[in-house]
Amino acid sequence: MTITVFFTGKKSERYLKEGIEEYEKRILRYLPFSIRELSPGKTPKDLQAIKQIEGKLLLKALDKKTFVILLDERGEQVTSVQFAKFLEKKMGEGNKNLAFIIGGAFGVSDEVYRRADKVISLSPMTFSHQVVRILLMEQLYRAFTIIHGEPYHHV
Repeated sequence: MTITVFFTGKKSERYLKEGIEEYEKRILRYLPFSIRELSPGKTPKDLQAIKQIEGKLLLKALDKKTFVILLDERGEQVTSVQFAKFLEKKMGEGNKNLAFIIGGAFGVSDEVYRRADKVISLSPMTFSHQVVRILLMEQLYRAFTIIHGEPYHHV
C-alpha cells in the first residue's frame, strides 16, 4: 500500500516543514509514502473561489481507485489506537493507494467532501491547516509503531 498526503494552501512554515520531513523519513521505513503540496498559485479574494480552485486541484490529483480520507473538524473522532487499527485493516484489505487530504485555510469544496471515503477529525479543537499537517504526520508515524509493536506509543 502507498500513502500520499495532499496539502493545499500556503507552503508550510519552515519550522513545521522540518518536523514534517522528519516524520516523513520515519514513515518511509514502513511503506511507500509521499507528500504532495498542491498550490493554486495566485488565489482570488473570494473564499468560495479559493475552495473551488483547490478542490479541482485535489480531485485532479486523485486516482479513481484511491481510498480517500479527509481531515475535517466535522469528521469522526478516533483514538490513536483506533486510527492504527483502521490503517492496519486498510493494509489487509489490499488497498493499493490511500490518500489523506488536508484542505487549505478555508477548508475544502463540497466536491472534495463528497469524494472522501472517510472523514476523520484529529480533535474537537480547531487547528490551522498548517498545524494539522504535522499532527497528521505524527499520528501516522504513531500508528505504524503501534501496528509493529514498537515502543513509541504509551498509554
